Amino acid sequence: MSRQLAGWLQASKYSVVMTGAGMSTDSGLPDFRSSSGLWSNYDPKQLATVEALEHQNEAFTSFYQWRLQSLLEASPNKGHEVLAHWEQQGILQHVITQNVDGFHQAAGQQHVSALHGSLREIHCHICGRPAAQEDFLNRSSLCPNCGGKLRPGIVLFGEMLPEHDIQQAQEATSSCDLFIVLGSSLQVAPASLFPMEAKENGARLVIVNQEDTDLDSRADLTFPGASIQDVLLETNAYM
Repeated sequence: MSRQLAGWLQASKYSVVMTGAGMSTDSGLPDFRSSSGLWSNYDPKQLATVEALEHQNEAFTSFYQWRLQSLLEASPNKGHEVLAHWEQQGILQHVITQNVDGFHQAAGQQHVSALHGSLREIHCHICGRPAAQEDFLNRSSLCPNCGGKLRPGIVLFGEMLPEHDIQQAQEATSSCDLFIVLGSSLQVAPASLFPMEAKENGARLVIVNQEDTDLDSRADLTFPGASIQDVLLETNAYM
């Protein structure tokens, strides 16, 4: 199957990869939406909200301090490096990611639409002034400009997604003839809509995910239960 994917990539004029939490599991970060992931211990609809930031700030801050510290102790895996290499070789044109870890950019990827923002970027919730990661990791730190609460630059439930990134993702989806899903359960809109939109526009659809998705039956190629990093390395070996 990896040989077939390699052939499709080489024949494609415009390829798009969309990544979810499973892309980063080989970097040592937990997959928050799997049955064994960290999300199973928290209710994201209650914790990852503006309301929690404002009214349950200790729990909110503790959770995202832990996530940021975990991120700073990890690094892009070989799968991220393969995707960046494909971009450099002109094989891959765009990455859409639901992840907030910034590993694609850290690996050298240039064309990335980060739909849910970045955990690495800290700012004041009130005035928007940027702050250092170290300030956020210090529980007592507040914005020196206005005294507001510091937060990571991620999209919380109920907030608008970044318009520029959404527009880029839509344009890439409309342009592609090959759309590859890596490590996404395809349960969160609007990201979950992009693969089917690409398929309806005539693109081939490939899904690599540990668990089944609702679009598996519509995909042209699936890798059920496979390691994303292994699939990318094996595919790269055929190219």
